[in-house]
Amino acid sequence: MDPVFELHRGGKIAVTPTVGLDSREDLSLAYTPGVARVCEAIAADPTLTREYTWVGNTVAVVTDGTAVLGLGDIGPRAAMPVMEGKAALFKKFGGVDAVPICLDTKDPDAIVEIVRALAPSFGGINLEDISAPRCFDIERRLDDLLDIPVFHDDQHGTAIVVTAALRSAATLLGRALADTRVVVSGAGAAGVAVTNMLLAAGVGDVIVVDSRGVIDADRGGVKAELASRTNVSGIRGGIGDALHGADVLVGVSGGQIPAEALERMAPGGAIFALANPNPEVHPELAARYAKVVATGRSDFPNQINNVLAFPGVFRGALDARATRVTEAMKLAAAEAIAGLVADDLRPDQIIPSALDPRVGPAVAAAVAAASKV
Repeated sequence: MDPVFELHRGGKIAVTPTVGLDSREDLSLAYTPGVARVCEAIAADPTLTREYTWVGNTVAVVTDGTAVLGLGDIGPRAAMPVMEGKAALFKKFGGVDAVPICLDTKDPDAIVEIVRALAPSFGGINLEDISAPRCFDIERRLDDLLDIPVFHDDQHGTAIVVTAALRSAATLLGRALADTRVVVSGAGAAGVAVTNMLLAAGVGDVIVVDSRGVIDADRGGVKAELASRTNVSGIRGGIGDALHGADVLVGVSGGQIPAEALERMAPGGAIFALANPNPEVHPELAARYAKVVATGRSDFPNQINNVLAFPGVFRGALDARATRVTEAMKLAAAEAIAGLVADDLRPDQIIPSALDPRVGPAVAAAVAAASKV
């Protein structure tokens, strides 16, 4: 009997009451007639929703199933096991209740309108596994429309943990971020967000490469804007050209990077090969060319796992009653994650374990504090 299927039988989450319902008095308080008084109070002052309903501690995990893990566009029904898992992680590591919502539409206008209409039921929106470039527009529009945090985890969760890992790696390698050259392989949702955050963190030179080569000003849309802020040295060509003299490689593309390209990196650097389950560079190969190696897998050291970020980010945002997740909040989350291993940095420990119980509270406190600045 397959233990994976047995574990998933019947789903991984459930809704349970938080109050007793054992007597007529219990029923009269939790439901009618007592509930009417609470309804009237909220109608008079909608801000009371956060205090007297689950809204203040509940997030919607929303997907259209178009970019699920490394499986691609598998649709909303097949996406549900991942969304349930996400909800379970929210509860386990952040104490946040989460509801998976899988939408049977790929139309960005429809997704925005559905989420907008559902928003009164939630304290935050976690967008998940929505393909690029649609995800950028959907998140931006919802951020403008709603007065609750909207967070596309495939973008910002990945960016937070990568930034935390790079802070630690730079310290370990004796490099200042301002003097570090980073190559980001992949210009999808994660690649764009990682690039934006590394620049915000102070990395001096970021070069972004996709399947067509180094991103330059001739590209359209998001990539043209990205080109205007990256590649300060004006490198052209492919991944091998970009890696010449580079200190760090961040792989978020899923494509394989050959050893000949890695040979061109500056010695003693870092390789973060995050495609899962097949990294862009196998860790054993990466170790030949870099002092620090990280992957997205749990069976190698330094797992870049979004669970280090999103539960604490939402916990902090909900506690602070933030209306959005700002760049300052994301940077604070990265610093908090890196800080937990600052006193015990090793090549095989540049970020804490995904199971480290300190992570959620540390990230939440940092995010809440940053939301007030």
